[in-house]
Amino acid sequence: MQNIISALFQYQFIANAFWAALLISVAAGLIGSYVVARRLVFLSGGITHASFGGIGIAYYLGLNPILGAAVFAVLSAFGVEALSQKMDVREDSAIGMLWSVGMAFGIFFVYLTPGYSPNLMSFLFGSILTVTSQDILMLLALNVVMVIFFILFYRAILYLAFDEGFAKTQGVPVRTFSYILKGFIALTIVLSIRMVGIILLISLLTIPPTIANIFTKKFNHIMIISILIGFVGALIGLIMSFGMNVPSGATIIIALVGMFAIAKLISYIFVKVKRNALSV
Repeated sequence: MQNIISALFQYQFIANAFWAALLISVAAGLIGSYVVARRLVFLSGGITHASFGGIGIAYYLGLNPILGAAVFAVLSAFGVEALSQKMDVREDSAIGMLWSVGMAFGIFFVYLTPGYSPNLMSFLFGSILTVTSQDILMLLALNVVMVIFFILFYRAILYLAFDEGFAKTQGVPVRTFSYILKGFIALTIVLSIRMVGIILLISLLTIPPTIANIFTKKFNHIMIISILIGFVGALIGLIMSFGMNVPSGATIIIALVGMFAIAKLISYIFVKVKRNALSV
């Protein structure tokens, strides 16, 4: 086993994918727990697909597509907040508009790009081959900022995740925190695109916290368990992707779904055994 692992890490792209899996798991575990608790799954899907507009514009302008996706995703996240708060537009309607507009802009500018249309399969479905050292550094920076922010403002994030009205009574600047956390959602999504892909990325934010929530109701425990589950699922998915030569996004999500099924089975068995013990 040690020889196999050593052999795998001789390839730089495998090492990059490993570190990306670890760092993405931390970011997705933290912000994904907030997304699930706050019921922002639809928002996350909207930001994910809207980011495709930034990729298309960046290709057209000859810029880094991830940079374009980041700018577009953050602006989309802030746009949803502004439309719902200041322009009296329902949040789900705002998300739906930005979702479709982002995809439309992406397709529009990709086809306007001179020469051959770029291969966007890796952005749609993920590929371990496309993870670069620059991606690792950006993920590391995001992780450091997010971990510090969540440690310093854990209680405020907890209040906001479960009860916005109560958060206001406790003096939490709700609007400011909402913008910051939506920015974290957008950046986590964008920096995970290369490995998981736009089509499947929303599952990376939602499945690990959902699994963790089966076993615990404490928010801090959900975040920690989500990080561990995300990393194990990503690692299994990467091994499957490397061995079977299929997009890493698909294998990672399949691994996480399998872990969810196992967790539900364990929970069902535990509950049944506990009921039987109480009835004796």
